[in-house]
Amino acid sequence: MSDYQTNTALFLEALQQSLPRAPHKSVCLSGLQGSLRAVLAHQWLYQMQGNHVFIFRNAEESAYFLNDLQALGRKDTLYFPASYHIPYQAERTQNINWQYRAEALTEIQRRKHSLAVVTYHEALYERVVTQKKLSSNSYLLEKGKDYDIDFLNDFLQEYHFQKVDFVFQPGQFSVRGGILDIFSFAYDDPFRVVFQGDTIESIRSFDAISQLSKEKLPEAKIVPNLETEDMLSERESFFEFLGKDTTLWFLDTAHFVQTAGQFMQKAENAFATLSTEMKHLPPADLFLGQEALKNTIKNHPMVHWGLKNEENLPEIHFPTKPQPSFQKNIDGFLEEIKEKSIQGYKIYIASGQKQQIDRIFQILEDKGIQVFIHGLEIALNEGFIVETAKIACYTDHQIFGRFHRFRLKENLRKTAQAISLKEIFELQKGDFVSHIDHGVGRFSGLETLDVNGRKQEAIRLVYQGGDVLYVSIHALHKISKFSAQDAQAPTMHKLGSAKWTQAKERAKKKIKELAFDLIALYAKRKSAKGHAFVPDGYLQHAFEASFEYEDTPDQTRITAEIKQDMESPMPMDRLVCGDVGFGKTELAMRAAFKAVCDGKQVAILVPTTVLCYQHYRSFARRMADFPLRVDYVNRFKSKKDEHATLKDLAEGKVDILIGTHKLAGKSVQFKDLGLLIIDEEQKFGVAVKEKLKTLKTNIDVLTLTATPIPRTLQFSLMGARDLSVLETPPQNRQSVETQILEWDESIIRDAIALELQRSGQVYFINNRIENLLEVAGALQRLLPDARIGIGHGQMDGEKLEEVLLDFMDGNYDILVATRIIENGIDVPNANTIFINGAQNFGLSELHQMRGRVGRSQRKAFCYLLAPPFSTLTDDARRRLETLAYFSDLGSGFQIAMKE
Repeated sequence: MSDYQTNTALFLEALQQSLPRAPHKSVCLSGLQGSLRAVLAHQWLYQMQGNHVFIFRNAEESAYFLNDLQALGRKDTLYFPASYHIPYQAERTQNINWQYRAEALTEIQRRKHSLAVVTYHEALYERVVTQKKLSSNSYLLEKGKDYDIDFLNDFLQEYHFQKVDFVFQPGQFSVRGGILDIFSFAYDDPFRVVFQGDTIESIRSFDAISQLSKEKLPEAKIVPNLETEDMLSERESFFEFLGKDTTLWFLDTAHFVQTAGQFMQKAENAFATLSTEMKHLPPADLFLGQEALKNTIKNHPMVHWGLKNEENLPEIHFPTKPQPSFQKNIDGFLEEIKEKSIQGYKIYIASGQKQQIDRIFQILEDKGIQVFIHGLEIALNEGFIVETAKIACYTDHQIFGRFHRFRLKENLRKTAQAISLKEIFELQKGDFVSHIDHGVGRFSGLETLDVNGRKQEAIRLVYQGGDVLYVSIHALHKISKFSAQDAQAPTMHKLGSAKWTQAKERAKKKIKELAFDLIALYAKRKSAKGHAFVPDGYLQHAFEASFEYEDTPDQTRITAEIKQDMESPMPMDRLVCGDVGFGKTELAMRAAFKAVCDGKQVAILVPTTVLCYQHYRSFARRMADFPLRVDYVNRFKSKKDEHATLKDLAEGKVDILIGTHKLAGKSVQFKDLGLLIIDEEQKFGVAVKEKLKTLKTNIDVLTLTATPIPRTLQFSLMGARDLSVLETPPQNRQSVETQILEWDESIIRDAIALELQRSGQVYFINNRIENLLEVAGALQRLLPDARIGIGHGQMDGEKLEEVLLDFMDGNYDILVATRIIENGIDVPNANTIFINGAQNFGLSELHQMRGRVGRSQRKAFCYLLAPPFSTLTDDARRRLETLAYFSDLGSGFQIAMKE
C-alpha cells in the first residue's frame, strides 16, 4: 500500500521530465503552482551561470521558499532579510536579522559567483555597506601566520566588539593568555584562536553554550557589525554588491516598485521632521527609490514567475494545478487519491514530521484504502499536481488544515544554557556563589589552568579558611549566584566539611514533614482504581493530524506521556509546566478529545471569565468538525442559558464544559466526568481544586501552568505528582525584548507608532480603573489616528466581551485595559505591550502579561513603566530586574523557581 520513505533525489528525478531546461535569457514562467516553484529553481540553479536572487513580496513568502529549497537539498542558500530599522530612528536595536545580513554579504564577497540568495522587497530598499568598506574593515586570520595579539585586542575594541570573560553572542570577544575567542558577525558559531607566541597554532569553531570545540578551521574572518553608522558611512545597493551577472527571480515587479515609493515617502517624511544638525544623510543616500529600482531591474536578466507577465517576456507554460485544500475533509482526500491512482498518477505525501506521516498511513489502513503512495519526509510549503508527469504531491498540513511554519536558524543564544554563562559573565569578585556539592563560597574570578599539558578555563571559588575550588566551565550547571533573604550575607562553608551536606538533609527533612499529609492524600489517590481509556482510534489520529501548527519535540513527548497516564487504570495527576504560548492548550485539547472519544465528560477550570470565553472559542473552533459539544459557564452567560447548559450537562448532552470557579458549585452535576483540566492553576486556592477533585475520586486530572506555585512545584519535584515540562518554544518564536523605562511620551509614541506601522496592535496595561480614561486620552493625543478600546473587569459582561472580540478581530489598534488580559487574550497580531506601574505587580503577573505578546513569528516588545529605581523598594526593583533578566524564551519555569 505504501512506500514509507522515498528518497528526495528519486522524487526530483521523477519530476525532471516535466521541467524544461533553463533558457539563456529572461523568461516568464506561467502556471507554476505551490512548491513546484522551488523544484524548478533547484533544477535550474545547476544549469544557469552567475548569482541568483529570489525576490518575494514579504518575509514570510521568502522564508517558506527558502525552506523548500533547503528541503530539496540546497543547504547553502543564503537568506537576506531587512535590517528591521525605521528610517532616522535614533537607536538601532541589534537583532538576529543583522547576523543573516552580515553572513549573506560576507559570503557573496567571498564566493562572487554561483550563489542563491532569498530575500524580499523591504530588504532590498535599504542600501548596504560597500564591498570596499567591508573588505577594508574585515580581518582574516590564518593558521600558521604571525599576529600581534595586542593589535587584535585593539582592533576588536575599535570595531565595537565587547570584551567579556566568556563569548556567547555575536559581537563579543575574550582574551585569556594565548587564547582569543571571537564571535564574529556573519558566522553561526564563535571561533577560538590558540597562539604559540605570536603564531596561530590552531583555529577552531566552538559551541557558544558548552564552550566545546567543534571543528578545525584553516582560517577565520573577523567581520564587524555591518549595521552601525560607521560601517554604513559608505553605501551601495544590494544589486551593485552582487554584480551585473545576477539573475533576478520576481513574483511581482509592480508591487516591488510601488512599495519602494511608499517606503521612500515615509523616509522623506521622517527626514523633514529632523533638526538641522541631524540631517547628515538624505533618504536617497539610504534607500532606493522607484526610478533607481526600475533602472536596476532592466540591467539584470530576469525570471518572472508571478501571476502576470508584467515585463512581456518570452513565456513558458506549465500545465500544473495546486493541491486542493481539503480542510480536514479526510473522506474528500481519500476520494481524491483513489481517483488519481486510477488515472495512473504517482502519489506523494510530504511532511517534515515522521509521526504525521505515520498518522496518515494509519488512517489509510483503518479505512482499508488500497492505494500505493510514497511517504516523503521533507517539509514542503504547498503541494502540487503535474499533469504531464502524472505526479501528485500532497502536504500533510494542507490535507488537515494545519498551519505550516517556516524554519529559520535558531537564535544563536540557546536560552536555558546561555543564562548560566550570562550569570557568570555578570558575577563580580566577592559575590557569593552556591555549589551544589560544596556549599556557599565567594567568586574570585576566572583563571586559565594547565591540565595535563592542555589549557583549560576555570572559575575560582574561595571558601572558609581560604580554601580554593576550581570549577571547570564545563560544570557551570553546578554553580549559581547565591540569593539570600533580606539581603543578609550567608555563612560560607569549609571545603571537606559535612555542614553543607547536613544542611541539605535538614532542608529535605523539613519539606517532607511539611508535606506529609498532602503526600498521604496523593498516595491514596495513586492507589485508587480509575478509568483506563482505550488506545487512540481513527478519530484521535484525525484530530491530532489537524493541529494547525507543527508539534514541538516537547509537545510530541508530553502528548505520549498524557496518553500513557490516561490509558492506565491508575488516575492521572500530571502537571504540565510550560511558558506562555508554548502549546499547553493543544495538549489539553488532545486529552479532552481522547476522553470524549471514550464516552467521558470533561471539566476545564479556568481563573477568569475572559480566559473561559477564549478557551470556549478555541475548543469549539478546533473541534467543529467532530461529533461533540463544547459549552461554558461564566458571568457572560445569562441565568437562563446557564441553567439550560447545566441541565444538558447532567443529561450527558455536553461533552466538554469550560468554566470559572462556578464549576465547584453544587448546581454543577456531571453525568459521567472522566477528566478534569485545571488551567493556570496558580490562580486557584487549594480548597477549590481539591473540591473539584472530590466530585469523583477516580477522575484523571491534568494541571497546566506557566508559573507553578511552590506547593505544586514541590509535589511534582518530589514525585507525588507527575511532571512534564514544555521547554521547546514554537518554531520561529523570538524572545520578547523587555525594557524598564520611566514614563516618556516620546518613547511611548515612537514604540506604538512602530507597531502600528507594521500593521500590529498594542496592549497598554493600567491597573487603576479610575484613570483608564485619562490614560486612553493621553494616548489618543499622542496618536490621533489610532483606534483605542478600553476594557476592565467592572464593565458589563456583554460590553467587555464586545471590546475584547473587537480587539481580537483587529477593530482596535490599542487596548487600554487592567490586568484582566493577564490570562486568556490570544492575539498573535499584538506584539507590543506597555505595563504602567509595573512595580506594583507580582513577578508571576508580569510574566503572564508579557506572555500576551510574542505569540507569533514577529519580534515583540515589552515596556515596563515604573518610577526611578531609587524610589522603589528592594523587592519591587528585584522583580523588575528579574523579569528583564529572563527576557529570553523558556523562562516561565525559571521564574517560578526564582520566586
